Order: sequence, then C-alpha cells, then structure tokens
Amino acid sequence: MTLNPADTGFVDHLRALLPADTLRPADPRYLQEPRGRYHGQAGVIALPRSTEEVATLLRAAHAARVPVVPYGGGTGLVGGQIMGAEGPAPLVISLERMTALREVYPQENVIAVEAGMILADVQRAATEAGRLFPLSLAAEGTARIGGTLATNAGGVNVLRYGNARDLCLGLEAVLPNGEIWQGLSRLRKDNTGYDLRNLLIGAEGTLGIITAASLKLSPIPAEEGTAILTVASPAAAIDLLAMARDQLGETISAFELIHRQGLEFLRETLPDLRLPFDDLPDWCVLIDLGLPWGRSPAEALAAVFESALEAGLCADGVIAQSEAQRQALWSVREHIPEGNRRIGSVSSHDISVPISRIPDFIVEGGKRLAALGDMRINCFGHLGDGNLHYNVFPAQGKDRRAYEHLRDDVKRCVHDLTHEYDGSVSAEHGIGRLKVADLQRYGDPVKLAAMQAIKQALDPHGIMNPGAVVPLAD
Repeated sequence: MTLNPADTGFVDHLRALLPADTLRPADPRYLQEPRGRYHGQAGVIALPRSTEEVATLLRAAHAARVPVVPYGGGTGLVGGQIMGAEGPAPLVISLERMTALREVYPQENVIAVEAGMILADVQRAATEAGRLFPLSLAAEGTARIGGTLATNAGGVNVLRYGNARDLCLGLEAVLPNGEIWQGLSRLRKDNTGYDLRNLLIGAEGTLGIITAASLKLSPIPAEEGTAILTVASPAAAIDLLAMARDQLGETISAFELIHRQGLEFLRETLPDLRLPFDDLPDWCVLIDLGLPWGRSPAEALAAVFESALEAGLCADGVIAQSEAQRQALWSVREHIPEGNRRIGSVSSHDISVPISRIPDFIVEGGKRLAALGDMRINCFGHLGDGNLHYNVFPAQGKDRRAYEHLRDDVKRCVHDLTHEYDGSVSAEHGIGRLKVADLQRYGDPVKLAAMQAIKQALDPHGIMNPGAVVPLAD
C-alpha cells in the first residue's frame, strides 16, 4: 500500500481549506516521546479548532493518500504518537486547541468534553460540578482525554472505577474518510448494533480521531483515607487485598504494591522525599479508601491493619491522620517512576498477570533474569487489578549503556514469562509502535485477523497512524 508525503502541494491545498493559523511547520515538540526512544518526522502540523476542521483534514488526507498521526498530550510511552523516518512524512493532527467543556449533567453523572481537554482539567470541571471524574495517572497534568481514551489508559483507580473504557458513555469521532460519527451519547443502555465506541477506544488513532467524549462521573467520596502497610511477600499482599475487600467492599479505590528496590531508588535519587519507614521493608502496599458520610477512613484502615496483624500478613504500617499525611504517602508512590528515570532502566515493562499468579511470576522472573546477568528489578504497580510495572535496572554502580546488548533479551524474557502465565504484555500503556511485534508474537491469530479486517474496512487506504498497533500492509 503506497502512501504519499505531506509535501508542499498537499500543504498548499490544506491552506486553501482551513483558517490561516491552522497549519505550522514540523516542530520537534511533536516528534519525540518522553523516553527519547522514538524520534519522528512530519510534513506539517495541523491544530484544528473544531470537529469540522478535523474532518476537512482527514478528507484531504484520505483523497491524497497522506498518512495521519493523531497527537494528544504526547505522554504515551510506546511510540503511538510518533511516526519514524522510514515512511513518507505524515500530517500530524494535534487536538490541543479543542479543549471546550461542552456540557455537565450532574444529575446524570455525565460530563461532555472535547478531546483536547487535559485530564486534570476534566477532573477539575467535575469537581466544580460536585462530582468526581476518577481517572487518575501520573501524566494527568499534560495527558489529554482523547489520548487517554485512544490508549484505554488505566491509572491508580482502576480497581474501583475501571479503565478509561469503563468511564466513557459516548464519542464523537472523525473516521478516516472524513465522515463525522455523532455518537456522543449519554445513555447507559444502548443495544443498537456494533459498539463503535469501544472499537475506537484503545485503537490508538488507527481507526479515526476522537474529537469529543461523554464521560461517567461519580459522587465525591465524603471521606478519604490512605495507609501504607508492610507485608512479608506479594502473596501476603494478595491475602491482605482479599481481607480488605471483605471488610471494606468496593470502597477501596487503589491497592498499590511497592518493592524495597523502588524505595531505595527514591532514597538515592530524591533524598529530600520523606519515606514512611526508616528501615525499608522488602514489600509494602498503599491502600486508598473513599467512604460515605459517617464513616472514618482512619478507623476503617486501623481495623484492617489489626486483622492483618493477627493473621500474620503485615508487621508495621502508617495510617494517614490528615490530608497532608495522606498526600505525603501518595507522594512516595507517585515519585517511584521519577526515581526509576533517574537511575535509568535497561528495559521497562507494563504487564498484567492474573492476580493469584503474581507471586510465582515474581519469583520465576527473578530467576530467569539472574541467568542473563547482574541486574536489579523494581516491581511495583496496581496489584488490585493485576497490573505490574516490572522494570529492570543495571547493577549498583553500573551504567545502563553497559547493558544495551541485553535489552532485547531482557524484554523477551519478561514478555515470554508473562505469556506463559496467561498475562498481557500491554496492561495500560497500549501497543503503539513499540509492541507491534509482541502483539503478533503473543496475540491470538483469530483476533489478529479480525483486527486486520476491521482496519481494512474502516481505513482502506491505511492512512491512520500507519505502523501503530497493526503491522503495515504490504
């Protein structure tokens, strides 16, 4: 399938169709991802202000066979927003000007926003309406809601509220041929045929561009509480999770697993960050609660701690007694990725494993990586939904450049083991371009064939984010 670059002739054609300030030359800001592993190209950058202008851009690209790369906040970690130099220079469409709050329906627990709105601004708008938009992740200050839906982002509150997919009721989107799908529904029940919403969510811009979304809101918990408890092992953490859910039900918003290695990285790289323990435990869990009026989260967490202590599941803990203490505990968890970044990983992995199999996975993973060389493992993440960030680092005192020859072997080792344990090699970051080969290696053949058929049906010219998620067609 032949695609053409966004060359001078194509750009001149776009200028005749759109307001004068819609287009700008290729800007390096749009051409690299946060980890610096992907560097892209662009023939032109487009910044539309409306869904109709997005449709104009896609109609032109469809007719001219010009590749299109949708761009949200640029925070993706798998190269989905970057098209490399191996193909024709694409049209990059950034939705950063489409930030309008379309409507809030507090009684319905719904908010409708344009896709360029920053996630933190969606949260703020919900709060101002007396409601909660619970999707929360490290990049929420720069990630845009269209990108979080396109990648089906997860974050820390999936245990209670679900992924981005679970928080979306309807979409407005432009399909590859420039047609606008008016699917911005507020309905909870709608069984009228195929679910295009869920097809576009997680498609990473390969089937169209999301321009607006209707999102689910929730009541703001009247009381919130946080505790960090030490546990002897990941198996004890899982037992503690089960015990906590028995006592507290669905009021648990987050249940995060933290390894000693992550705390040691924080002590080394961010010495001013206050850690909750002087003697670092091998494992601990961060528990976050949201309770209705009349219940004390500190008392609820103390009851869980006492039960866990009696059962031999934990030996120590810190329960926040104020909002400042609560934020301090969360700050430890939220700074772990920054500590990792400052150390510099050999290979990082966003995986999910059935929760009951996580303890065996961690033990076996350590054994297999030790056979490859002397490395440190920081395994942490969202234990409540089985999502681990399983990151591998150089041995103490060594630089990651000395391990570059092992990077592919480390990744293959972790992903092979994940597949053996019935897990997923992409839990919440998406496939992008980084994991296309992994999807082909580990994916079900029938599913892969269906994905190719859907791609061909909706994007027969292959213009939408070529090279992401599905392999390039011959």
